[in-house]
Amino acid sequence: MATTKETIDALEKQLLNSSGDIPLHNRFRALFTLKSLESEAAIAAIAKGFQDESALLKHELAYCLGQMKNPIALPVLQGVLADVNEDPMVRHEAAEAMGAISSGSSIPILKLYLNDPNRSVRETCEIALAKIEWDNSPEGRAHYSAPTSEDGTYTSIDPAPPTSGLLKGKPAPQDLSRDSVESLKTTLRDPALPLFERYRAMFALRNIGTDEAVDALASGFSDESALFKHEIAFVFGQLLSPHSVPALVEVLRNNQESDMVRHEAAEALGGIGTPEVLPHLQEWMARNDSPRVVRESCQVAIDMWEYENSDQFQYADGLEKVQSVQVGA
Repeated sequence: MATTKETIDALEKQLLNSSGDIPLHNRFRALFTLKSLESEAAIAAIAKGFQDESALLKHELAYCLGQMKNPIALPVLQGVLADVNEDPMVRHEAAEAMGAISSGSSIPILKLYLNDPNRSVRETCEIALAKIEWDNSPEGRAHYSAPTSEDGTYTSIDPAPPTSGLLKGKPAPQDLSRDSVESLKTTLRDPALPLFERYRAMFALRNIGTDEAVDALASGFSDESALFKHEIAFVFGQLLSPHSVPALVEVLRNNQESDMVRHEAAEALGGIGTPEVLPHLQEWMARNDSPRVVRESCQVAIDMWEYENSDQFQYADGLEKVQSVQVGA
C-alpha cells in the first residue's frame, strides 16, 4: 500500500471511528495497517487513538507503537505510563513498548514506576529495564549483529529474548530433549527468579513448540502474576498450537481470572481458529457478566477466527503473526 496522506487520513478515520459506526475489529485492521506503514504520520495517527474509551484498543495502540520501534513514539508512551487514571493494562503495554523501542532515555522514566501501586505496571517496568540492559550487553549486541537467515519464525519484538542457545528460530530436533523442556519449565515456574529470566524461558519454550513445551507453558497459568499469565496466553497466540486450546478455554471461562489474562486467551483462541473455540468466543462476547475488555477481545477474536476459516490471503497489511493474525500482548 502506497503511503500517501490520503491513505493515512482514511486509515486514521477508520481507527478513530470518526463516523461512529465502525466495528471494533475493523478499527483493529486499520491499526495494524497503519503499523505496517512505519511512517511518522502513521505513528501520529495511532497516537490520536489514546483518547478512546476502550482499554483494549488503547492497549493495542501501545503494542503497535512498540513494535514500530521508532523513538518518536516515546513521549506518547511515557505520557500513557504516567497517567495513573489510565487502565493498568494500557499503562503496562506502554511500558512494554518502551522496552521494545529500547532507548537508553527510557531508563530513568521506567525506574520511576518500579514501585507503582499496580503490580502489572511495576513488573512490566522491571522487565523493560532488563531488556534494555540485555540489548546493550555483549550477548545482546552479538545477537543483533549476527546473520538472521535462520531467524524469522517469530518476527515480533518480544519483551525478553529466549534463553541463550535458543535465540534464533526453532532449534533442530536433535538439540532437544525432554530434559531441556523440563529444565526450562523449572525456570519458568520459579518465583524466586527475576521475571526477565522466567520470560526468557517462556520464549525458549515457544521456540521449541512441541506439545511438551505447550504443556510446560500451560503450567504457568497457576502463577500469581497476571502479567506473567497474560504473556503465556500471548505466546500461545504465536504458537497456534491446537494442543493449547483446552488451557486457553479454561482461562477464558474463569471468572476469577484477571481480565488481562482472559482477554489474551480469547485473542489466542481466535488466532488458532479451530472449530471448537468459536462457541466459547461467542458465549463470552454475549454474556452480560463478561467484562468489557473480555467482550471486546472475543469480538476481535471472532473476526480473527472467521479470517482463519476463510480464503482471505491477508488479514491486514503488516499484521504480526507467522501463519496468521496476532494482536498484541
